[in-house]
Amino acid sequence: MTTVGYVSTQGETPETSLRDALFRGLAPDGGLYMPSRLPRLSTGDLTLLRGMDWPGVATFLARLLLAGALEGDAAESVVRRALDFPLPVVRLTKRIRVLDLSRGPTLAFKDVGARFMARLMDYFRGDESGPLTILTATSGDTGGAVAHAFLGLRGIRVVVLFPEGKVSTRQERQFSTLGENVQAVAVQGDFDDCQRMAKDAFRDPEIRGAVSLSSANSINIGRFLPQSFYFVHAWGAIRSRREEGPEGPGPASPASPILFSVPSGNFGNLAAGLTASAMGLPDVTFLAATNANDVVPRLLKTGRFQPRPSLRTLSTAMDVGNPSNLARILHLYHQDLNRLRRDLTGTSVTDPETRDTIRRVYQEYGHVLDPHTAVGFAALERELDRRSDATGVLLATASPAKFAEVVEPILGVSLPVPEALARGLAAERRVMPMAPDSIALKDFLMAQD
Repeated sequence: MTTVGYVSTQGETPETSLRDALFRGLAPDGGLYMPSRLPRLSTGDLTLLRGMDWPGVATFLARLLLAGALEGDAAESVVRRALDFPLPVVRLTKRIRVLDLSRGPTLAFKDVGARFMARLMDYFRGDESGPLTILTATSGDTGGAVAHAFLGLRGIRVVVLFPEGKVSTRQERQFSTLGENVQAVAVQGDFDDCQRMAKDAFRDPEIRGAVSLSSANSINIGRFLPQSFYFVHAWGAIRSRREEGPEGPGPASPASPILFSVPSGNFGNLAAGLTASAMGLPDVTFLAATNANDVVPRLLKTGRFQPRPSLRTLSTAMDVGNPSNLARILHLYHQDLNRLRRDLTGTSVTDPETRDTIRRVYQEYGHVLDPHTAVGFAALERELDRRSDATGVLLATASPAKFAEVVEPILGVSLPVPEALARGLAAERRVMPMAPDSIALKDFLMAQD
């Protein structure tokens, strides 16, 4: 099996190994790492994948994408240690399936990438004991997922940048109460400030010379690649009729085209789905479902990318005005928007539409949506009206219990508090405030090393 190398989306960094790309996080030229070539899924591969469960699919794809980088059964070991929770595909309506990504330790899809990346780093570090700093910016669920994934790992400290007051209380408590090797930094700005500060740190040669630094945002290839696994898993579950839930009034044909609706903020999830498609996943298209921060749907419609300051919405984790992973999407399609438009459409959903969707889905189906998944549902319904032959797959990105302050007033009910959230709410908050200034972060990182 040929070893897969990794290149920068900027195209100005030499091809490197998985290990180097993993620990660098951001490429030296400021780009994001991508495989230099993508393996192709053969007809035989697709037949096998249709019959596999979630761990089997993840192991199969890990071996393909990480070819040559891991020895022996290491890919299977990483998957077994990282992805030890189910990702069911549930029938919700005649034409809509839900890929439930909220079953991990922090009840969000970020658990898949964060835990895989942590176990991969642990594998490559081996007996190495030198200090490593994981720097990550979060608009919501990334912070908790990364903090829990790396909690207690020897020689690793985690620094989580988050926008003060712009992350739900329950989300924040999943990373701001852990202590040990986790430091939460409350930036007095928005997520774009946090992301800019993190990128500036990775570009700063003085920091890189003094601090062993890596990222756990979706800019990191180790967090990004495993997100492609569950698109294949959902495809296989539908094609083999392994979905869960009631049949409903005549389920959609298992052979119909699949439309993935992806709630999108920084666009890592969508880029991962498009990567799975580029590997040869057949009969799939994608819908970028955004809130008012709709720079990518506008790009698809106008051909112009115009990043702007993020707007505050109910779906806070998607409040991103300059999504990093757009670079990966454009890299996949060789900057050809016309080709991209054949696989991807985009639409935005307002806060009133989000509220109405949460209320209506609960009343009609007894299913509670978090605000981000509600954006994806509303966008998917709209798009399926135009595509009479498609089966929609909605990515449920987080437990609605993480957003009780939004969901409970809409539904007029109290949501049960899962144990994973209750622990954080009862613990002491430990947060360091910081101005939205890259120099302040630099001083902190250099002083702490």
